[in-house]
Amino acid sequence: MSGQAEKILLADDEHDILMLVNFQLQRAGYQVLLAENGREALEIAQREQPALVILDRMMPEMDGVEVCKRLRQSNPDIYVIMLTAMGTEDQRVVGLEAGADDYISKPFNGRELVLRVKAMLRRSQQYPDKTAAEKNLPNTNAITPRPVIEPNGIFIDPERRQVWKDGKEIELTKLEFDLLKFLFDNPGLVFSRDRLLERVWNYDYFGDERVVDVHMARLRKKLEDDPTRPRYIQTIRGVGYKYTS
Repeated sequence: MSGQAEKILLADDEHDILMLVNFQLQRAGYQVLLAENGREALEIAQREQPALVILDRMMPEMDGVEVCKRLRQSNPDIYVIMLTAMGTEDQRVVGLEAGADDYISKPFNGRELVLRVKAMLRRSQQYPDKTAAEKNLPNTNAITPRPVIEPNGIFIDPERRQVWKDGKEIELTKLEFDLLKFLFDNPGLVFSRDRLLERVWNYDYFGDERVVDVHMARLRKKLEDDPTRPRYIQTIRGVGYKYTS
């Protein structure tokens, strides 16, 4: 890893896990910020602006779900991985519905967590953040790709990573944008959940397919007039998803 080490915030009230994961992330070359409760995690995240946050689902003072919701309100571009020891699938999915990009269940393999972190941050390096001022600047670079305009009311600007529907900007997380853009660029093609994990999450050999389902539900909620009867993002039962223009 070249240049300044990327910041990762790790929040967990189990001290042994905190120290173990901290060691593994530091060994991988990251600068790690530590928090032992949700309120402290939120304060550090807002002050330090880490590239990625790892949140325990259950923490004192403020749980990981609430921290994630508040982070999304102030910084939709930050990557969030949720740690959960909760047993049922529905309980694990709560963090994804709150805005997390992925989750990993306890007990977990520390190497797998580091690999997931690396996969997400590779996307961050491919698509660096832009300031609010940069997003509002006119496009004066003649060789910059032209924005993609869709006649059905959706407008995607790939350079500024912005999406509008019917003239209104839609706030998306980084992964939501990447997922939409990938489908948008391949209209009518059906992609399995495994394929989407590989192409959008950069996960070659791990990842829960339910993560894809929840992200699709989040996109539909933001883009569709009626998410229960989607026009744009359609499910092909037993196969995967496709974008219909």
